Amino acid sequence: MKNVSILVPETAVLQAIADPQYLFSAVNQFMTALGRQPLFNVQLVGLKKTITLNNGLYTVNTTQLLEDVGKTDLIVIPALFGDMKTAVEANEKVVPWIKEQYANGAEVASLCVGAFLLAATGLLDGKKCSTHWGFQNEFREMYPDVEVVDGSILTEESRIYSSGGANSYWNLLLHLVEKYTDRATAILASKYFAVDIDRESQSAFAMFQGQKNHNDEAVKQAQLFIEANTQEKITIEELANLVALGRRSFERRFKKATNNSVLEYINRVKIEFAKRSFETNRRNVTEVMYDIGYTDTKGFRTIFKKITGLTPIEYRNKYNKGISVS
Repeated sequence: MKNVSILVPETAVLQAIADPQYLFSAVNQFMTALGRQPLFNVQLVGLKKTITLNNGLYTVNTTQLLEDVGKTDLIVIPALFGDMKTAVEANEKVVPWIKEQYANGAEVASLCVGAFLLAATGLLDGKKCSTHWGFQNEFREMYPDVEVVDGSILTEESRIYSSGGANSYWNLLLHLVEKYTDRATAILASKYFAVDIDRESQSAFAMFQGQKNHNDEAVKQAQLFIEANTQEKITIEELANLVALGRRSFERRFKKATNNSVLEYINRVKIEFAKRSFETNRRNVTEVMYDIGYTDTKGFRTIFKKITGLTPIEYRNKYNKGISVS
């Protein structure tokens, strides 16, 4: 029997507590129906017997206090809600318990922005991590010793798991089900919950938000110029001259401030413009490509797919319901 401890922190997202509880309990039912023994002992654990969420709108009753948990096999850290720094501070008392259980052999899985609380333990230092695409810049700022993997649905390293944003955590949960049971049971669960079991990227959902939470004014000036000139072919030399810096110094400072190289930033800004165009109008791929300063069709398709995980046509068909092209 695997002991699964679903943590109930202060400021947690209710669904990120209820969904793993539902999934592991349902898998037990699947196994019973197949004549097998249930595998998971699922507990909701916390510092208090009753924890209120969403300013008192919801109440969660834990089944076990942290101090009474002898040894667990898996800790699930749900997504947090609100300001991440405040949310982590509100839950600092659970950090020693997570570290102690990990030291005793437990695996730890964070769902979405639950990665912030996991990172606060220090267990992620020097390791890879997934989190919601919209919080990656903030995460990097708070935890510079953790390697955030852009666009990833899940990461696994040294008995520590993390998932991408929002519903991406279902893919991590199914991954754990497959690990603890088998592929057939994970597929059955994916069908029951209508989840695409092998989705590997959240890139198609991501919206690029250039990192501007820094104090390098020259880099900010270059960022604003890039974002205001999406139709132009912008060179690194042009930007370096704009802000009166040598090329090497400019590239180094840009990377340090934004977590992107200059060319990566230019491409991501242009592709974000193209995505909005595909979503909202009837312009074809070639027209949109020229709109953002690309002239090489193959190159544009390659960059677009690298960033979004989809071809331009696949993206347009997915997000513009009024148009279907092939």
